[in-house]
Amino acid sequence: MIYPNFLKKGNTIGVPAPSAGCADYKHKTKIESAINKMTEAGYKIVTSDYIFNNEKSRSSSAENRGKELNQMFESEDIDFITTASGGEFLVECLPYVDFEKIKNNPKFVQGFSDPTGLLFPITTKYDISTIYGCNFGRYGIEDIAGDIKNNLNIISGNIIEQNSYKKCENWSVETEIDNPLAPYSLIDNVEWKVLNNTKTQIHGRVFAGCFECIVNILGTKYDGSKEFTEKYKEDGIVWIFDVYGISKEDLIRYLWQMNEIGFFNYTSGVLFGRCGFDVSYEGYSMEEALQDSVLAKMNFPVAFDVDITHRSPSMTIVNGSIVDIIVKEGKGKIIQSIK
Repeated sequence: MIYPNFLKKGNTIGVPAPSAGCADYKHKTKIESAINKMTEAGYKIVTSDYIFNNEKSRSSSAENRGKELNQMFESEDIDFITTASGGEFLVECLPYVDFEKIKNNPKFVQGFSDPTGLLFPITTKYDISTIYGCNFGRYGIEDIAGDIKNNLNIISGNIIEQNSYKKCENWSVETEIDNPLAPYSLIDNVEWKVLNNTKTQIHGRVFAGCFECIVNILGTKYDGSKEFTEKYKEDGIVWIFDVYGISKEDLIRYLWQMNEIGFFNYTSGVLFGRCGFDVSYEGYSMEEALQDSVLAKMNFPVAFDVDITHRSPSMTIVNGSIVDIIVKEGKGKIIQSIK
């Protein structure tokens, strides 16, 4: 596994917009605040030419978005890359991304949600570590949960132990907050759960990302899951899925499909984050859906409602690293090693 240079004070962070742009007041305010905060913290910031554009969840044409990524990888003035935001259609720009340039100029790329479409091929196909952590706008908000502080530690190479949080957001509860920079509304208690067990330990080489984005890529030329699992089968593979909003019925079908193509070969454990939206047409809870899925018959542990999630706070995962995960009595911890 190739680990690019972690972020250092004085480095330049490139902020491309390969998915949606940040055109509305809420997202634009977060980006502007993030630029100010990260500049004050000692970093230089180079943002996308399209960062404040947005048309149907696209910052620009697919070709422009791909070319911009190429330029940031090729630039000797950019040391670390963090995507501007999530969105819907990052995959459209992949045909215009020069992965040979990425391979020859490896840099850490950090993203969250839709940028999984870029992280997945870079790590699984080209054996370069990526980071499932923050999009750049998140640095603009007030951090009372401590997950942004933890993220900054990790992307700086201080690979700290991460412990489960006490409270998390609940998207079904209306919160009247006019300030885009306000901290998360921490309402629900956090409880990590394990399918069919009360305690579990998981060890292996990890990839974390948005579940829907990974499913979109499987079977395409950007899918390196077979190479990744074969190369690191002796380590065991840990998959961490951040499920945004697909139905539980879709989840069951997709897990069946993934198993049929050998995706779970050499797997030592699977974790699911708290679902962004709980959607089911047959009344499934997450536990019931997993119980009715192929994963219930596997010989590896499955945990869910963990803190890698759209319902913040969320942990930071260095993709390609070795993880040791412990889940016990509703709590969890993740320890990462750069090997």
